[in-house]
Amino acid sequence: MTIQWVLLVSFLFVLRANADGAAFDVRRHLSTVTRYGMVNAASDGIIPSQVSNECTAIHLNLVARHGTRSPTKKRLRELDHLANRIGELIAAAEEQKLSIDRVPNWMWGWRSPWKGKSKGGELIPKGEDELYDLGIRVGERFADLFSQEYHPDVYVLKATQVLRASSSAVAFGMGLFSGKGTLGHGNNRAFAVTTESRASDIKLRFHDCCENYKDFRKKQKPAVDKLKEPFLDEITISLLSRFGLNFTRQDTASLWFLCKQEASLLDITDQACELFSSDEVALLEWMDDLEMFILKGYGKSINYRMGVPLLKDVMDSMEEAIKAHEEKLPPGSYEKARLRFAHAETIVPFSCLLGLFLGESEFLKIRNEQPLDLPLKPPQMRNWKGSTVAPFGANNMLVLYNCPSNSSIPYFVQILHNEHPIPMPGCGGTDFCPFEVFKDIVAVPHLKHDYHVICNAKPEAVDHTPVSGRGKLAAFLRWLLWE
Repeated sequence: MTIQWVLLVSFLFVLRANADGAAFDVRRHLSTVTRYGMVNAASDGIIPSQVSNECTAIHLNLVARHGTRSPTKKRLRELDHLANRIGELIAAAEEQKLSIDRVPNWMWGWRSPWKGKSKGGELIPKGEDELYDLGIRVGERFADLFSQEYHPDVYVLKATQVLRASSSAVAFGMGLFSGKGTLGHGNNRAFAVTTESRASDIKLRFHDCCENYKDFRKKQKPAVDKLKEPFLDEITISLLSRFGLNFTRQDTASLWFLCKQEASLLDITDQACELFSSDEVALLEWMDDLEMFILKGYGKSINYRMGVPLLKDVMDSMEEAIKAHEEKLPPGSYEKARLRFAHAETIVPFSCLLGLFLGESEFLKIRNEQPLDLPLKPPQMRNWKGSTVAPFGANNMLVLYNCPSNSSIPYFVQILHNEHPIPMPGCGGTDFCPFEVFKDIVAVPHLKHDYHVICNAKPEAVDHTPVSGRGKLAAFLRWLLWE
């Protein structure tokens, strides 16, 4: 009887483990390497505002990240080194006459899928599809807004000079203007994509032009790496015990990177990703999200304050649209959409400038220059996740509406994050905010700061509020990063 109970419990345990494994999809937990569409957590539990049929979209601002791309040149070298390292680890185990029965079959003779490539970072076909499909959906969702005949001053497309961003702009434009021209079987049409020099593009590559930010990142990146070490060590010990290979902390980090590339770009989840348990994936994802928070997000105000030229550009375009609407300018004589294509280093700070992924109390802390808590470590829930904030193809759309029946408040702003309405804590948690409220509460407190002062003044002359944390981890981080 006792044996039967043991067998039954074991059987139920296996069933539960299999069910949990089936429900867990590592492709949804790759932080900013997650493909667009794999996660739509921004909409979870949110009841969007019902926009009245009397309200009309009169202008659209889009800030989008490029689509899924191949590994960069530096990362290609890391993967080649990993291939050599895996061979060395297996050879060392054989030489020491250790058991190698637990070594996964894929590791024997493994070579990087990108071996032999000398260039990287380009948009891949999956990334083209992401932006092309997004362009189609935007055109269909705002059909009236895009009903005018194309003119580069009416529908403005801008991208950084990095090729994956401009390629994303082209893919988006092909979807948006599909069937509206005379070129080829698809009746495509030509359209303009403008770029600025990397050395002076303070609207879309402000991080490249901000000397104080580059100094901050260079100094703090080693400290963030130090913060992650104990968690990587914990996972490394587990890998060693499971597979019998003498992995190092760097091996674990490289294997996690390989997992992200295989799962996101190739849909391979049964090789590098299977080395890690779901709990370990959650921890690795959190470490990536933590780094993004500290070095690109709410961790320090310079991370997002350097994005004020972009925020000003968005506000100026909306005010120009309101003016054109008030003056009843004829269609085709004014801008209807400003569509921008850039990078995670653009969309993450811009999302922070809008106060997204914060509660009301956290938004007030930012307004009062007070520090925020770190993203909670799993299994605790958190809003700040790279797979939601900035996956490949991530986008923020600010839609300007005119509601003529509301004479006292005729203009509203709705923010769509990854195409889903998202609450604005600066507007009382609604996703549909009176324009003047949005301007005064969300935008103006940031716009009082000057980009050149933020980025070029001596660091001691600029107040960059640090991030706080919780318990021993918080005390360690504060000492490590800010003291």
